[in-house]
Amino acid sequence: MKIWVDADACPVAIKEILFRAAERTGIQLTLVANQSIHIPSSRHIHFVQVVSGFDVADNEIVKRLEAGDLVITGDIPLAAEVIELGAHALNPRGELYSADNIKARLTMRDFMDTLRASGINTGGPPALNQGDRKSFADQLDKILSRYVKNSQ
Repeated sequence: MKIWVDADACPVAIKEILFRAAERTGIQLTLVANQSIHIPSSRHIHFVQVVSGFDVADNEIVKRLEAGDLVITGDIPLAAEVIELGAHALNPRGELYSADNIKARLTMRDFMDTLRASGINTGGPPALNQGDRKSFADQLDKILSRYVKNSQ
């Protein structure tokens, strides 16, 4: 298993949780973004910078992804593609996307896009809070614990 991060929009607090997890478990963590991101010096943590453009980072993750890998993203279309390829997708608020829930998330995303396109202000998601960080850390620990247990 490798962990891939759609890093352009990933909150700093979530990146810090991921950095600690990569060091603790030895699992390779790769952040992919179209802007430079500071990462700690570690043999387990890597950064791939891609050119700017629509879905360039997403496409790079999909290109390198293997079944069983974990992708951290709030991008629902990317999560759907990740699941289709046999990998796992976790958003920064701790929601694990699955084959059972991704279609509903895509439908809601498309509905909200339609509202915004018609001029309705739908607002954005609330700021990441301590509960979100805890949910993310707990879900990440569950996934990594299962992986470590199954690889022994």
